[in-house]
Amino acid sequence: MAKRDILPPSTAILETTGRKTRKPRQIPVTNGTIGDTFWIVAEHGRKADYVRNLIANPRVRVKVGRTWREGTAHVLPEDDARARSKQLPHQVNQRTVRIVGTDLLTIRIDLEP
Repeated sequence: MAKRDILPPSTAILETTGRKTRKPRQIPVTNGTIGDTFWIVAEHGRKADYVRNLIANPRVRVKVGRTWREGTAHVLPEDDARARSKQLPHQVNQRTVRIVGTDLLTIRIDLEP
């Protein structure tokens, strides 16, 4: 569906660079766009491959709707990820993250205009 640009508004695509392969890696995430900031609460924290990729190279792209935007990711271990997830859009998805998450971690992506 993502390749055909058929994504629900609650879903975005995060593109990181593989830390070993250096190839683009894409993963669907909850659309956490607020202005020029994109928020992610990672369910499994630093265990997730995409999190390890963006730690190795914080330059990422985010696709919301049909538009790609570049940005820089920042891992925020000091942030209260559970509280942050309650402030983000698309609460059905965020509730699922809070329920199934084993090691919640906040990631802020500063998007370029």
